[in-house]
Amino acid sequence: MFDPERQEQERQDLAEALKGLRKAAGLSGERLAARCAISQSKISRIERGKTLPSVIDVQRILDALGVTDEVAKQLLSLARTAKVHYKSSRSYAEIGLWRKQDELKALAETSKVIRYFHPAAPSGMLQTRAFATQVLTPTVRGRPARNVERTVDARLGRQEVLRDQSRTFTFLMTEQAVCWQRAPRDVMAEQCRHLAAMSEWENVTIGIIPNRVQIPVVPLNTFIVYDERLVLVEIFSGEVVLRDPQDISYHLNLFDAFLERALVGKDAIAFLKSVAHAFMREHD
Repeated sequence: MFDPERQEQERQDLAEALKGLRKAAGLSGERLAARCAISQSKISRIERGKTLPSVIDVQRILDALGVTDEVAKQLLSLARTAKVHYKSSRSYAEIGLWRKQDELKALAETSKVIRYFHPAAPSGMLQTRAFATQVLTPTVRGRPARNVERTVDARLGRQEVLRDQSRTFTFLMTEQAVCWQRAPRDVMAEQCRHLAAMSEWENVTIGIIPNRVQIPVVPLNTFIVYDERLVLVEIFSGEVVLRDPQDISYHLNLFDAFLERALVGKDAIAFLKSVAHAFMREHD
């Protein structure tokens, strides 16, 4: 559905189409800017392909130009497609999976409020070395090979940003994400104790969604919301980055709906410690 090689071309196609429509309407960039209440400098950047406009920006420009419904439909569809970026796990494997960890670290370091939703396993930002090693070691045929040790080091390096008290981190995960045994029981117990300890940090909130509560929707994918500027959605074969304001708003609402049903604070800590105890009891 998504082809990363076409993204830049779609961006340029959109820019050229909007510029062509403005010229066909006999408007200068300044006059168009006044009509749609967007700065002239931004209109210029959009038309040169330097700024990727939001779908709302494109709608305002098209309304100001008075284009036909058919033309508007085509360009709005192109705008939505251009706001989505897909990168496969294979492409990361070719350059080194540890580079993905560096990209995620850079995203966190340029954000103030970060929200993580993990339905199947704890976030890499909260993983112990032993658990991360288990998770990152390929076990399924066809999964891209990777330098596990280097990737684990990079993943643990990402966690340094958690010490920055100017940023806030909220991690939501399902009970299943905590309890599914992805590693030996002693490693699972250590991971749960680590999550409980991280819950004590002032700028970190960890929420656990119990199996017994009624959930608003089926938790299909991991996603991360960086401030209110982009959403990263993880799927089995790679990841999708969403920048459209409507997509971002939807994921923020989804996150809040799950957070309302989660155990947090002392309740989350007590739950995590009980799971750690259960893993150790079974290990013994």
